[in-house]
Amino acid sequence: MSDTDARIATDPEDFHTAAELLVDFNAEYDESAPEPDFWARHIAQLCAEEVARVYLIGRPALGFAVLRLRTSTYDQAQEGYLAEMYVIPERRGRGLGTILLQAVIDDAKAMGATYLDVTTTQADKSAIALYERFGFDCHEGKGSGPLSLYFELDL
Repeated sequence: MSDTDARIATDPEDFHTAAELLVDFNAEYDESAPEPDFWARHIAQLCAEEVARVYLIGRPALGFAVLRLRTSTYDQAQEGYLAEMYVIPERRGRGLGTILLQAVIDDAKAMGATYLDVTTTQADKSAIALYERFGFDCHEGKGSGPLSLYFELDL
């Protein structure tokens, strides 16, 4: 295993590392984030419940991703939502996001997932380029359909 292989987080130290990276990610975009200790416990619980997986890349970790899992509305297949993905700024542009996303996709497929979605903003050009290289599309029915929109509502 090389220093840039992606791996699934399995222990409290891994979850805490991912939590610290989440805080850094949110700080980069001036967003609030849960305290690392809370978030480490929370994602560990989600992973124990098998509704999420956390991935790390590098030793020490240079990035992370969180895959949320759900059963499809249409059949018994799993679907995935790439809830978080982050590579530290000084290591961007070196293929780590590609390795990390490929690991998430491969793992999701191995778990029976037939669909994966992700949300980003128009401002994150590098994320958009990465997702498009992997075949993600933001149009209903792919390419020719109307633009898909993502809406949020705090409850």
